[in-house]
Amino acid sequence: YMSQPKHQLDTFKAWAGKSSDISYYLNSHHIDFSEWTLAGIARPVRVTATSSTGVAHSKDIPAEDSITLTVQWENLSDKSLGCAVYTSSWVAPKSDVHSQQRFFYMGSKGEINVDQAHRGCTVSVDDSPFASVNPLFMKYTPTNGKFAGQNGYGVRSFENFIDACALINEGKSKTSDYDDGSIATVHTTMQGTAILEAGRRSLDMDGRPMDILYEGEKGEEPIGIRPHEF
Repeated sequence: YMSQPKHQLDTFKAWAGKSSDISYYLNSHHIDFSEWTLAGIARPVRVTATSSTGVAHSKDIPAEDSITLTVQWENLSDKSLGCAVYTSSWVAPKSDVHSQQRFFYMGSKGEINVDQAHRGCTVSVDDSPFASVNPLFMKYTPTNGKFAGQNGYGVRSFENFIDACALINEGKSKTSDYDDGSIATVHTTMQGTAILEAGRRSLDMDGRPMDILYEGEKGEEPIGIRPHEF
């Protein structure tokens, strides 16, 4: 689950509901995590989407307020099925964090609960609301007048990508070298992209399930999406 306050609709009104939606914007994070952790273990095979509406439409924005994707994952080894539910919204009220982020996993041998929004650092000052802040994303204040946010993950992700591009341009590595999950590539994000697109098509067809197609029983790169035949 991931949500942001409703003023984001005004921030993103230039594209909200036109070239993208809240699922592409926020559901993509936990879907990407699922694809990364399940690489070589399972693949998404069916997506069903539902949504809520009202707030965005009241602002003349042609978008859903929240989108929930129910995704069936198929284990490659024995074809058994798992179910994942991803929900995102941009009509939440203001709270102590900008993004509410929660993750729950229940497997056959255990479960995990993660509260990604509250990281143990809170701030309260005069004339400002109580806030739970994220000290790991980036250091915004300079040190001795110079930028000092290099060690935050908000910067390192871009740095790793640029370093990879430089090595490829110098002929010291190949694009395929990075399909090991060290950074996001086309090949390591195809399943997630297929889930998001299947969700959009499901919504556009009144919630009809969408099947993600592959080549063969062990294929891991999607080759198409089609409406599920009952």
